[in-house]
Amino acid sequence: MPSLGLFLSQLFNGLALGALLALVASGLTIIFGTLGFVNFAHGALFAFGAYAGYLTYQASGSFVLALVVGAAATGVLGLLLEWGLIRRYYSRPPEDQILVTFGIGIVIVESLRATFGGLTLNVPQPSWGNGILNLHYFFYPVYRLQVLGIAALALFALYLLIYWTRIGLIVRAGIEDPLMVRMLGIRVPRILTLVFGIGALAAGFAGVVDSPIVSVAPDVGSRVLVESFVVVVIGGLGSFPGAIIGGLIAGEILSLTSMINPAYSDVALYAAMALVLFLLPRGLLGTEGRI
Repeated sequence: MPSLGLFLSQLFNGLALGALLALVASGLTIIFGTLGFVNFAHGALFAFGAYAGYLTYQASGSFVLALVVGAAATGVLGLLLEWGLIRRYYSRPPEDQILVTFGIGIVIVESLRATFGGLTLNVPQPSWGNGILNLHYFFYPVYRLQVLGIAALALFALYLLIYWTRIGLIVRAGIEDPLMVRMLGIRVPRILTLVFGIGALAAGFAGVVDSPIVSVAPDVGSRVLVESFVVVVIGGLGSFPGAIIGGLIAGEILSLTSMINPAYSDVALYAAMALVLFLLPRGLLGTEGRI
């Protein structure tokens, strides 16, 4: 029987992991909810952000600057991908979208491998994240608690952007009636390009935040991609609040199950997804609309 300290430690691990998964999944759900586009390159964008943050951290010694540059570089890459290729597939069948984004992901990952090699790169924790806290029943790393706070702030910023800004209003209006939005003189394609860039930025930001915990490797985004899709399915396709709730649920399932038997953590996650789909085919907060 696990001790109380171990249980509480894993509970906090689940919250930190869940917040990161929610951040990655929020980028997926923003893209799908706005564009109706399935992005299988999201894991590769996570890895790209991690490498961009690593290079910046090595050059400057500032983890905050690494967060900014890693997220911004991934956002710019997302803008270029949408402008140069993705927008040509909006009206294509879903299988075409899957194939093209899957191919983009392979190109990004192999480019990273060719540039940096296949070995993992260790990213040191920032100086303000060093140390361990005594939480009475157990000791817990300071940086993991900070990860929870950083991810929560990033998710809150995305929420404000989508639901409380003019850009967010235009995005949601463009989903419902793009013709009317164009008649009002608003350039919808530019807004959709921006949305794809924001979704990519969220993945890159999460990659930098997670890099001191899992290290950096070309395939670091593969597992995150699968888990974030599970999060989106559990929370509901296109639902931003659903991505947050689904991320926290997935993080706790993975963490608490690994406390008992790590071999069954993935099995438990997929079983939970199957149960949710059986009871609620659209997910916990999914609706017939997208956002």
